[in-house]
Amino acid sequence: MLSSLSALMVSLLLVGLTATTGARFRPDSWYRELSKPKWTPPDIAFPIAWGILYLLMAIAAWRIYMAEESAWRTACLAVYVLQLLANAAWSWLFFGRKQIVAALVNIIVLLAFITIAIALFYQVSTLAAWLMVPYWLWVALALALNASIFRLNNA
Repeated sequence: MLSSLSALMVSLLLVGLTATTGARFRPDSWYRELSKPKWTPPDIAFPIAWGILYLLMAIAAWRIYMAEESAWRTACLAVYVLQLLANAAWSWLFFGRKQIVAALVNIIVLLAFITIAIALFYQVSTLAAWLMVPYWLWVALALALNASIFRLNNA
């Protein structure tokens, strides 16, 4: 088992790697030309929100990793990695591939993984579970935005 500081650094590195797809595949002229709902957050909100959410996620995963070894802990970490992969895929699908429907399916799966992660985290660390709730709320908003963009653009 890693030391507490090393585990936190690894956790931060994992969310940092996940965030690289968001940095690599960003809104461009294609996105700006899409019809979007009036309630779409301003562009500046996204990097600010994601920065905070990634930090909360990293702390939550670190708390789980530092918990006593158990089947619950293992399940938590496995689902956490799956949701990181789904998270990383969304920007690539939506902005990189411009596949609104595939991104919509992906974000539904992502929200399901986050929901499962929160339920599992609760079995190991109540605080870790609660640290994931803002992420769940933001992804639920992103899902609604993705679905609205699909509907408004007849994709």
